[in-house]
Amino acid sequence: MQNPAKVVVAYLDGRRLKGYTNDFSPARDHFLLFPEGVEPKPGDPGTSVRIDELKALFFVKDFAGDPAHNDASGPFQLPGKPIEVTFSDGEKLIGSSVAYNPKNLGFFMQPADPDGNNERIFIVNLNTKRAKVL
Repeated sequence: MQNPAKVVVAYLDGRRLKGYTNDFSPARDHFLLFPEGVEPKPGDPGTSVRIDELKALFFVKDFAGDPAHNDASGPFQLPGKPIEVTFSDGEKLIGSSVAYNPKNLGFFMQPADPDGNNERIFIVNLNTKRAKVL
């Protein structure tokens, strides 16, 4: 697998899966996930993940994260438009996006806190309660 990205898959039903992907595209309705801790071999099929079943896909620095980390409150200088996303379960994310368009399948958001574990997040528009440009 070339240049796999570490991801945490956040399903609408609350499940979270950790693993690697090297074929995610915001233009496709699915991608392949290879589980954390399993070295994929050439030809391994991976698990197909449907994007419409997700609230978001987190591209992370490491799988463990830092449970003691509290997100910084800003202000932050990020490229793009500042945006706040609220999911139906009440989770809120704040960051910025250079490509937010509510008509697309989703959009990439850069988290507001550069010291957090998330490098970028793909938000699934269909499954947000609200996305508000700040």
